[in-house]
Amino acid sequence: MPKAELHLHIEGSLEPELMFTLAQRNHVAIPFASVEEVRAAYAFSNLQDFLDIYYQGMGVLHSEQDFYDLTAAYLARAHADAVRHAEIFFDPQGHTTRGVAFGTVIAGITRALDDAKTSYGMTSKLIMCFLRHLSEAEAEATLDEALPYLDRIDGVGLDSSEVGHPPAKF
Repeated sequence: MPKAELHLHIEGSLEPELMFTLAQRNHVAIPFASVEEVRAAYAFSNLQDFLDIYYQGMGVLHSEQDFYDLTAAYLARAHADAVRHAEIFFDPQGHTTRGVAFGTVIAGITRALDDAKTSYGMTSKLIMCFLRHLSEAEAEATLDEALPYLDRIDGVGLDSSEVGHPPAKF
């Protein structure tokens, strides 16, 4: 049966195996000795526990190819599950604050989306998120960085820690 994925945070789709591959490729130390330890860490009981591993996973993403591999891996799994349309959220601030250029992030993601359209006939929308725990000024700076890519960005959202960071802040 054909499906639509209407809310997927691409960084949250990072599988343990790919986390290890990218950590090795980019010479990034991760706090897990095995794929099984990563899987065990996903047995979280609250949003903050999830966010802790979410941000650890982000740390292995450095190059356009990394973002392509992340997105292509999700899209292949989605295609196998009969997903025909995916609305994908991404967190540029989680990368730009680590020195990864906005253009690097979006180029890898959109290249994978374009390939999925060609290979699978899968349509997609891309939603840029601002991290709630960062300032309004930092969100505005990210929006400025996004301006050259607005033809590829279909919406804007908020994510990350909700406690103490209401939407009204933005």
